[in-house]
Amino acid sequence: MCGIVGYIGNQQAAPILLDGLSRLEYRGYDSAGIAVYNGEQIDMVKSKGRLKVLSEMTHDGETLPGTLGIGHTRWATHGSPSDVNAHPHFNKDKSIVVVHNGIIENYLKLKKKLVAHGYEFVSDTDTEVIVHLLDYYYNGNPLQAVTKIMHRMEGSYALGIIFQDHPDELYAVRKDSPLIVGRTNGGSILASDVPAVLKYTRDVVFIDNGEIVRMTENSMEFFNVDEEPIEKEMSRIEWDVNAAEKGGYEHFMLKEMYEQPKSITDTFSPRVKEGKIVIDELGMTDEEIQKIQKIMVVACGSASHVGYTSKYVFEEMARIPVEVDIASEFRYREPILDENTLVIVISQSGETADTLAALRESKKRGARVLGVVNVVGSSIAREADNVMYTWAGPEIAVATTKAYSAQLVAMYLLAMKFAHVRGQINDAELADMLEDLKALPAQVEMLLNNKGNIQKFATRYLAAKDVFFIGRGLDHAISMEGSLKLKEISYIHSEAYAAGELKHGTISLIEEGTLVAAVLTQKNLYKKMISNMEEVRTRGAFVMAVTTEGNTDVERAADYAIYIPETNKYFTNSLAIIPLQLFAYYIAVGRGCDVDKPRNLAKSVTVE
Repeated sequence: MCGIVGYIGNQQAAPILLDGLSRLEYRGYDSAGIAVYNGEQIDMVKSKGRLKVLSEMTHDGETLPGTLGIGHTRWATHGSPSDVNAHPHFNKDKSIVVVHNGIIENYLKLKKKLVAHGYEFVSDTDTEVIVHLLDYYYNGNPLQAVTKIMHRMEGSYALGIIFQDHPDELYAVRKDSPLIVGRTNGGSILASDVPAVLKYTRDVVFIDNGEIVRMTENSMEFFNVDEEPIEKEMSRIEWDVNAAEKGGYEHFMLKEMYEQPKSITDTFSPRVKEGKIVIDELGMTDEEIQKIQKIMVVACGSASHVGYTSKYVFEEMARIPVEVDIASEFRYREPILDENTLVIVISQSGETADTLAALRESKKRGARVLGVVNVVGSSIAREADNVMYTWAGPEIAVATTKAYSAQLVAMYLLAMKFAHVRGQINDAELADMLEDLKALPAQVEMLLNNKGNIQKFATRYLAAKDVFFIGRGLDHAISMEGSLKLKEISYIHSEAYAAGELKHGTISLIEEGTLVAAVLTQKNLYKKMISNMEEVRTRGAFVMAVTTEGNTDVERAADYAIYIPETNKYFTNSLAIIPLQLFAYYIAVGRGCDVDKPRNLAKSVTVE
């Protein structure tokens, strides 16, 4: 959520700010603004709506001259989307300006104090409290004012701050919201995510909690909350710049779907050596793996669906009990953890606030934590005991596709590793699984290239009001992801149910013409699933089935069948998701939806 960009240097700031914000649009937002110091005063332009509105208002930044500035794309939390609530925010005499990503949890208490001291508020945001609080404590020393507000604010924040009477300095602050800084050719830049800076630098510093950065045209200095200087190491970003561009595709989502074969290959290839699974970053000996008595997978959204898949795979293959928790609920149920529990937290961004909080709670309770993330240097990557990267590259579309596929493969590898070490699968079984795993990229590519029929079928359901996804076992896990894809980008109401639960209430919602998507890839469950399909079909449903090649029996219970190639039973979700992604995509395109930036959603949810 929310994008932040800041620049100080020898170039005009506004065009750089607008360009950086455009590369953060995927994070989700409802308004945007920039503020630039013009040599005499700070000028600000902000507006509700898309970034192009801001570009038009400023003639692509030309009407805001100056070499020091900050910009922001806002995703509303406090106050509805409006010009007034958009960032940046000024203090009373417009001498201090702030952009903010996060939530100030005690803002009402702070606001009450400031109002008592004569401060007036023009917006409904919690962010305006920050800039007035800075004004309250400012005595000519920016660093001192910043540290004072940090001691008084509760919640999460990444800040970009300009003080008018320090026109050669740009300040950045971080607590629980992502922030990076870097040196450009002739300046310094800050941002909330890597794509915003790739055009200008590949050498960045990841700011940690409670840290402050003072940037000038020629330098960057780092301080802790006690104003003490600290040393920070530079990291090199190896992403291909083109990976964050559409590359001729109509949407980032479509491009990223077609990048799934590569993300799968890049995730498993470095970890398969001479017929063995080698996960050095796991940091566990065979003896430690054998001592694990329980695994807890904690995640949000699509990553939690990976968790449900991994539960089936781990428990059957490795015979380890697995619990899956939605991260936002994890801390509030007093989870039972100990040194023999492995907590696996899954997050594309590595900055998901609820997942990060679950990680910290797990470590506090004595469990070992493994992070499965896609972003090098992210908060989860830094705070987990060990981290396993998914190597999917930058994922721009809000609805995840290639990162999800890479996460599935990472969890397959972990399950296979644990199962082999614990003697649940032998060398021959492991070799067979690895062969099936290596075949997945080509099979995914084949399914993607057969998109024409799915596109035609999708056009029949552009006006659908409700869609139900059903499955059993592993197929229930993939139904959950298929349903989420459809609802988040097409805005069609969609639900996923364990097929055996139909008669416990859900079947009452089935009526003439209702679309039911049935997933059946597990051979031992074919007959039961076909019975469930017949149940809904006799009540007027139109049934779309996703099943494995050779299961022609499905055609007597389905109106439309999509076949995926044969693979190991544990890996079918990696194939079954492809037609469901394509179906959701073409429905959304046909309905004229903003596929890459669905309404009300954000790529990285960095507030709880």
